[in-house]
Amino acid sequence: MERAVPLAVPLGQTEVFQALQRLHMTIFSQSVSPCGKFLAAGNNYGQIAIFSLSAALSSEAKEESKKPVVTFQAHDGPVYSMVSTDRHLLSAGDGEVKAWLWAEMLKKGCKELWRRQPPYRTSLEVPEINALLLVPKENSLILAGGDCQLHTMDLETGTFTRVLRGHTDYIHCLALRERSPEVLSGGEDGAVRLWDLRTAKEVQTIEVYKHEECSRPHNGRWIGCLATDSDWMVCGGGPALTLWHLRSSTPTTIFPIRAPQKHVTFYQDLILSAGQGRCVNQWQLSGELKAQVPGSSPGLLSLSLNQQPAAPECKVLTAAGNSCRVDVFTNLGYRAFSLSF
Repeated sequence: MERAVPLAVPLGQTEVFQALQRLHMTIFSQSVSPCGKFLAAGNNYGQIAIFSLSAALSSEAKEESKKPVVTFQAHDGPVYSMVSTDRHLLSAGDGEVKAWLWAEMLKKGCKELWRRQPPYRTSLEVPEINALLLVPKENSLILAGGDCQLHTMDLETGTFTRVLRGHTDYIHCLALRERSPEVLSGGEDGAVRLWDLRTAKEVQTIEVYKHEECSRPHNGRWIGCLATDSDWMVCGGGPALTLWHLRSSTPTTIFPIRAPQKHVTFYQDLILSAGQGRCVNQWQLSGELKAQVPGSSPGLLSLSLNQQPAAPECKVLTAAGNSCRVDVFTNLGYRAFSLSF
């Protein structure tokens, strides 16, 4: 009987596989550490990479400084959303949210602290969790996604305390009105819904696509991004990127950009948006385009502003999407460099 000879693995096969992975990578989510010196990025392969912003921004930075300090497998599927508390990184994938200790993540081989699954209608249902939102005043986390519902989890006990129902299709995005205990949600049904967390009731609905000035039927009705600032909301997706006055449910500014936007945020007296295309767009509240700053990815899915007071030297904007790179903007005028998985 002939002895089996083990097959030799061709040299470079691992490198080829890794290169193909990077070529087809999408970075869905980002979150800055509580100290402001590190950035977590989550991709479509379920991996989370931790980058050292302080090392990459140092005057002595080398090419190696722009690579992850550590990369680990966090979920079986994509990491759709991440947020950070004062100690933990929370990450969401298909049907689950996990917690990781920031202090432990910088050590290789870190393990999840806990994992939770919202109470879905059937055990066979594993919907993606597209959005996570911290509500600091009540020490809770809101999750939303493919089951068309908002789930609230008490971060102290890990129990799910309420479910908010109203959307008729899956939810893409969440935003918190900080001055009042209210949350906004936007989704595939084309509606932005405002929820009062005290009563767990829907108190306002804006069906954006029904407003003629916002409607773009060729793009669909879905709401892919939203942000709030006091009585103001900006949202976009299929319909045009639009600034709304919430009390009167009135659109006040239509931003002149054709490409659907996937992320939007208020920053000082500006609105920053990104989506299809490689540019980060800077808007005046009046609707005037102040600047379009090109990045390295063909499409952008997330923007992150590092405004942690503990690390003013790491105050940057980062943008990521359809590539293995995270663009770093040290000021809003140009891309300084890119971090890379």
